[in-house]
This record gives sequence, structure tokens and C-alpha cells, in this order.
Amino acid sequence: MNPSTHGVYEESITRLCELVREHGGHVYVDGANLNALLGVAKPGEFGGDVSHLNVHKTFCIPHGGGGRASVRSRWRSTSRRTCPPTRYTPTPGAATVGSAGILPIPWAYIRMMGAEGLTEATRTAVLSANYVARRLAPHFPVLYAGEAGLVAHECILDVRSLTLATGVTVDDIAKPLIDYGFHAPTMSFPVAGTLMVEPTENESLQELDRFCEAMIAIRAEIELVESGVWSVEGSPLQRAPHTGRDRRRVVPNLLTRTGCLPGRHHSRQVLAAGRPDRPGERRWSAPARLPSRSRRDRP
Repeated sequence: MNPSTHGVYEESITRLCELVREHGGHVYVDGANLNALLGVAKPGEFGGDVSHLNVHKTFCIPHGGGGRASVRSRWRSTSRRTCPPTRYTPTPGAATVGSAGILPIPWAYIRMMGAEGLTEATRTAVLSANYVARRLAPHFPVLYAGEAGLVAHECILDVRSLTLATGVTVDDIAKPLIDYGFHAPTMSFPVAGTLMVEPTENESLQELDRFCEAMIAIRAEIELVESGVWSVEGSPLQRAPHTGRDRRRVVPNLLTRTGCLPGRHHSRQVLAAGRPDRPGERRWSAPARLPSRSRRDRP
């Protein structure tokens, strides 16, 4: 696909397609990342034989949002002999290659946005991803970037070196984000031990800043583990997300002489404070954390 799942535009995609076809192969262009291409590129000119478009992602729901999917394919005229036959399905909402029932949503989105709006959506998505990458690069290395140091519509934050140095895993970063009111980005895909951040065109600058500040605050907690102030097992990183029960556990007999919760190196005040410049920024989750299989598979 272009851009690839690494979040980088593949500048040699045309030459790659030529090489495959010169040796008798066919190229299938994955259109899952079309929100980085709308109005700024023509996938038909990449050189592939067939290209598909995930309309349920680009024009409908967030990546990983679940629900029904719908794919539209475009074949090169010289490759149509290998195209599967199209069959009419009279059942409402049914289709042989996806869910027809999802199509009214992207149809309405496209009609409301128009050509200029769709192009602006791509520009905003790419700008947002690069903004997040630049703000977080001093704290979490960005794994892939293009020749100009830029990413496409998503960036991959590398946590593996932190895991080796401190024992803090990608899970220990994803779960605390719930305390700040965020669902975690894609974890360990396409590279194990990483976070793939894809803000899309929907998030405001204020929300992007809020996410970046939460990640920076989590990095500050990792530094306390690095310096030996906290152990990873007793830190709020591995205990997150914190629940209403944690907030209520202030009865004296539940606290040690140091004011810390049993088995932990931090107090309720640490949890409730959030960032020093934003008191009360933390959220309180309903369910607590469950053991993660990936912790046993830690590199």
C-alpha cells in the first residue's frame, strides 16, 4: 500500500510495480490508507493491476472501529480477465464482497465534503500526524520517516528501547492513557513494542495537544522508574487504568506510613493530580486492568 503501514509515503511505488509486472506478476494496491491520498495523489497511476478502497475506513468510521466493512475495487483493463464475476444479491444490505448497508454513510460524507473538503481532510490528517510526531519525538523515538523527516497520516512511536531499559512495556503506556481519557492507539502493529498514532482529520489542535501532554506526562513517570524512584511493578504505569476504588482508598488503615497505597510507590494524591499544571486531569475508569499476555512475552 502507499503510504505503507509504516506511515511513510513509498516514493518508489511506481518502479516497484514495474519490476513486478516485468517478471509476469500482478500488483494489488491496498487502499486502506487512502485518507493520506485524497486529492493529492492518483492510485491508478501507481502502476498496480488492481486497487481497492476501504470506504468504511476512509469515509465512515475510525480505523479499528469495528462494525461492517465495504470494499470497492478498481481493475486495470488488461487484468480484468482475472476479475471475479459480480453477482446480484437481492437481499437488502447484502453483498458478495462487503456490506452494502454501510455505503449510505460514506456516500453522505463524500457529498457533504466535496472535492475540496476531501483534499483538505487529507492535508489535515497528514499535518496532524506530523505535528504529533514532532512533539513526541524528544520523548518517544519515531520509528519510520521519509527522506525529509516527515511521516504520512500516521506515526509509529518506538517503545522497545524503554522496555529493555526499564521493563515498561507498550501496555504500560497504553493503559495509563485511559486515566487521561484516551483510548490507546494501535499497539504492536505493524511492529511489536510500538504505538501507531493516527489522528485522522477529525481532531482539533487542542485535542492533539491534550494527547501529547498525556504522553509526555507518562514519559515523566517512566523516568521515575528509570531513576529508581519507583519500581515498574509498584508504579502507576503498571496499575493503570485506575478505578473509582483507587480514588476512595484513603482510609488510614489502607495507607502506609509514607502515605502510599499498599504495594505501590505512589499515593492517591499522585493519581488525582495528573499533570502539575492540570490538577484533576486524570479520569477514573470503571474496570480495572486485567493481566496481559504480552507481559509474559516481553522482549
